[in-house]
Amino acid sequence: MNMKKAIAIVMAVMMVFGLAACSGGSTQPASTGSSGVVIKVGATGPLTGGAAIYGQAVKNGAEIAVEEVNAKGGIQFEFNMQDDTHDPEKAQNAYNSLVDWGMDMMMGTVTSAPAEVTAANVYEDRYFFLTPSASSTNVIDGKDNVFQMCFTDPNQGSGSATYISENKMGSKIAIIWKNDDSYSTGIRNTFVEKAAELGLNIVAEETFTEATKTDFSVQVAKCQEAGADLVFLPMYYEPASLILNQASSAGYAPTWFGVDGMDGILTMEGFDTSLAEGVVVLTPYSADDASEMNQSFVKKYQEKFGEIPNQFAADGYDCIYAMYKAATEAGIDPASMDHSAICDAMVKQFTSMSFDGLTGASMTWAADGTVSKLPNAVVIQNGVYVGM
Repeated sequence: MNMKKAIAIVMAVMMVFGLAACSGGSTQPASTGSSGVVIKVGATGPLTGGAAIYGQAVKNGAEIAVEEVNAKGGIQFEFNMQDDTHDPEKAQNAYNSLVDWGMDMMMGTVTSAPAEVTAANVYEDRYFFLTPSASSTNVIDGKDNVFQMCFTDPNQGSGSATYISENKMGSKIAIIWKNDDSYSTGIRNTFVEKAAELGLNIVAEETFTEATKTDFSVQVAKCQEAGADLVFLPMYYEPASLILNQASSAGYAPTWFGVDGMDGILTMEGFDTSLAEGVVVLTPYSADDASEMNQSFVKKYQEKFGEIPNQFAADGYDCIYAMYKAATEAGIDPASMDHSAICDAMVKQFTSMSFDGLTGASMTWAADGTVSKLPNAVVIQNGVYVGM
């Protein structure tokens, strides 16, 4: 081989690796020795930035499921997750990258605001879309090909109020919520509506915005002054961690009740987990579930990633398996079907099948994209989630 040819080959290899490194995502290829049917599943989520705990957990759970699915030897999944940093504009760019990659279907977007962008895209372009954890109704409204593995925000709000009422958890209730965020606002609105129906006594409502999410001393003081013995936190774990910290400094110790966005607080870098002791979270998943399927998943997750999986990891795992079941039963084959035909077949299958996963048994999906399954409440004890 002459010198010029050798240099050209080396440069070509370097360019390939360079392009892969610049993609900003994570790709898991299909296994070798497959049946010949390979389906490219794209995803976007925050793999870096303040919400990275969510995106990394979804990615980790999905990767375990992809490995298991591909080991079966039938339909093979090639999984590509792009980083959107929980930013709608970056989610658009990530989506475009997945389309260029040749995506056949999409395992949604992890968080609600970016998912509203990608859901609009897949509706227009006719890709099947299943989000693990984007719970805003804006994600699914008016889109026949967009489905959720998670509860919608309204269901979380009404479910939380019902649980608090049935278990007599608080006589005076306060709410702290983010009024410029569709996730927090949607949950708060249905919580208040259901609370009024159930006769719950809401004594204080305090809000914050993206610009003011670093100091909650005023909100905490007002909840304390109102005598609230339970504070409802419909928000993500990052602001919740600051609230718990500042409440502790003020000597305020009500019952704290959160929703699925709180899941991940125990693995947040730099957070003192003792501050979360006794926090109750409404969630469809608990790692201490004794079922054989869950214990196998937890074991693999701990061995591979060195930590206990949260709800978002379980959501990612369930998404892959639900898509696998639907694709298998619908006879999906990208070699003879374009993404629009795949979408139509997947929609038909999803709205007619039942699915057993980590986050629920006998799950079904309505035509509006919502999932039907039962929520559970867990409490944080000694740094772990324990079923109630």
